[in-house]
Amino acid sequence: MELEAEMEKANRFQFVLSGVPLSFANLIRRVGMSQVPVFAIDTVTFYENSSALFDEYIAHRIGQIPIISESGKATDEIGFVLEASGPTTVYSKDLKSTDSKIKVAVGEIPIIKLLDGQSIRLEAKARRGCGKKHAKFQPGLLSYEILGPDKFRFKIESFMQLEPREILARAAEYVVQKCDEFEKQLDEKR
Repeated sequence: MELEAEMEKANRFQFVLSGVPLSFANLIRRVGMSQVPVFAIDTVTFYENSSALFDEYIAHRIGQIPIISESGKATDEIGFVLEASGPTTVYSKDLKSTDSKIKVAVGEIPIIKLLDGQSIRLEAKARRGCGKKHAKFQPGLLSYEILGPDKFRFKIESFMQLEPREILARAAEYVVQKCDEFEKQLDEKR
């Protein structure tokens, strides 16, 4: 197996992987998108919303905002609060976290435009999850192009929660962990 980096900048990483079968390339792609956990806002409680948009629509928009974290366990829940009055445009940076190590990854994502006299006040909870359960927990997109029978050009585009190399590393760790569990199960059945 050989990995050759071709391009790496900001939230993108491109490399050529050779010496592996198609099934292995697809395994890395699928695990990277569906099994690498990241934080996402999962529940939103509205206390005030005098805007023209429904609570559910705003909650969905907030749920798609990427969140970065430095630490935390899979069961951690982190709170966010948002309070704004119009006339203004409310951006993702206006979501204030209860933990300084966990925050929105991109601050300039518009959430809602409030007119004069309109206001919004809410609390949100973010939790760690995997893309297998919902797309808002996907850390990025992974794709590959077939260059030969055992050669693939991978492209990873991060949604900003993790660096592209970190997504790849965590996907590899997951595969190794599952292989170890499988091997242990086989040993117990002998």
